[in-house]
Amino acid sequence: MPSTAVPYATGIDVPAKTRLTLVTLINQRLADMVDLFNQTKFAHWNVKGAAFIALHELFDAVAERIEDHCDLLAERAVALGGSAQGTTRQAAARSALAEYDLSAVDGPQHVRALARQTAALAATIRQAIQTSADAGDPTTADLFTEISRALDKDLWFLEAHLQASPERRA
Repeated sequence: MPSTAVPYATGIDVPAKTRLTLVTLINQRLADMVDLFNQTKFAHWNVKGAAFIALHELFDAVAERIEDHCDLLAERAVALGGSAQGTTRQAAARSALAEYDLSAVDGPQHVRALARQTAALAATIRQAIQTSADAGDPTTADLFTEISRALDKDLWFLEAHLQASPERRA
């Protein structure tokens, strides 16, 4: 059962009730990010095929960026007087992401699976931007905006592997 108060005092000028709402939101998105991190590492470890090395390295770079964003979210939750709920078990229990396609083997299968998950998370992050702004916390909204930009860029990198070049379409 979630707490009805943020447990730690802070001088941040966001009302306690709003901070609780924000910490809850942040922890939900943190769970999703931890889940996506683990799914990305799964793809990194298991990808096969002609583009192995390129995708292996891409997936690792994406995972590193996701991990950095996990850290930013966790630190913001704590700065707002809450606690970061980011263990693997907490993330598994809370994540709104669908299960990863465990049957994926070759590069395109993993790319499609990660693109779907990244797009789904990016959509919820965009909602979190608006929720944070509506709550009167532009700092948290800005943090979510930074994450949204990075997820959109990673989605572009992933989808580029699935899009045919002009000469292949002719």
